[in-house]
Amino acid sequence: MIRAKKSLGQHFLSDAKVIRRIVQAVSPGPSDVMVEIGPGTGAITRPVAAQAGYLCAIEADSRMIASLNSDDKPANLSIIEGDALNIDWNDLIDSAIEKWRETVGEPSAATPRVRVVGNLPYYISTPILQVLIAKRRRIFDITVMLQDEVVDRIASPPGSREYGYLSVLVQFYCKVEKLFAVPPSAFKPAPSVRSAVVRLTVLEQPAVVVESEERYFGLVRAAFGQRRKTIFNNLKASLNTLGAIRPIDEAVKQAGIDSRRRAETLSIQEFASLYHALYPAGHARLA
Repeated sequence: MIRAKKSLGQHFLSDAKVIRRIVQAVSPGPSDVMVEIGPGTGAITRPVAAQAGYLCAIEADSRMIASLNSDDKPANLSIIEGDALNIDWNDLIDSAIEKWRETVGEPSAATPRVRVVGNLPYYISTPILQVLIAKRRRIFDITVMLQDEVVDRIASPPGSREYGYLSVLVQFYCKVEKLFAVPPSAFKPAPSVRSAVVRLTVLEQPAVVVESEERYFGLVRAAFGQRRKTIFNNLKASLNTLGAIRPIDEAVKQAGIDSRRRAETLSIQEFASLYHALYPAGHARLA
C-alpha cells in the first residue's frame, strides 16, 4: 500500500459510504468532462469515470500516477502529472474536450460541460479555489472536499463570524452549497480536522454588476483589512491604494452605509453600492 506524504498534505479517502455520496452528489453524465484534482489512490476516480464522458485527473505524486495508470485504466480516463496551482488550465480543458469528442464520437461543434471534483490538500485549498474561480468562464461547477471551517467561511452570510473576503469572492461568482460533513475517520491517515464537501455552481452572471471587478475586490480587501476596525477606518487607511474618485466619508454616506459598521456586516450588494459611490462613472480620480 502506498503511504501518504505529509509534504503533499495527503489523506486518502477510504470510507465507501462517503465515496458513494460524493459520486452521487456530482452525478456525472456522458456530456460531462470531469477534471479531478488530486486523485490519490483513485477512490472516486474510477466511479466518476464510469459515469462521465471523460475524466482528466491532475496528480502531483508520481507514485499515484503509476498506480492509476494500470492495465485496466478506463479508456475515458487520462492522468496528468502536475500541480493544479501552476498547470495551464486552458490547455488542459481544451485537450480534455478534444479527448471527450474522440471518446464519445461527438462532432467538433459539440460543447460538453466542464466540471471539477476533488479532495483538495488543505494547505493550498484557498489558492486552488482562486485559480478555479479565475477560470470560471470555462467551468460549470466545482464539487470539492475542504476543511470544514473553510467551507463555513465560503458559505457564511454577512454578519457571521466566518464571513470575510473569501466569502465575498466565491459568492460573487458562484452559488454555494455545503453538501455534507466528513469525519476524520473517513481518511487514512486520519486528519486532525473535520472535512466537508461543497458544491460551487458558477453563476451565469456575477451576483452584482460593477464596471471593474478588480477594483471592486480591491475595495472588499481593503474593507476587511483589520476586522476590528470600522469600514470607514479601514478604507481611510487604504486611501492611497484604492484610487477613489469620491472622498471616503462622502461615499459611505452616499451608499447609505453607517460608517461605524464593520466589513463583515456588509452584503455583496452593499459593497457594490459603496463601489458605485466611490467610483461614480464619468468622473476623474481624486488628486
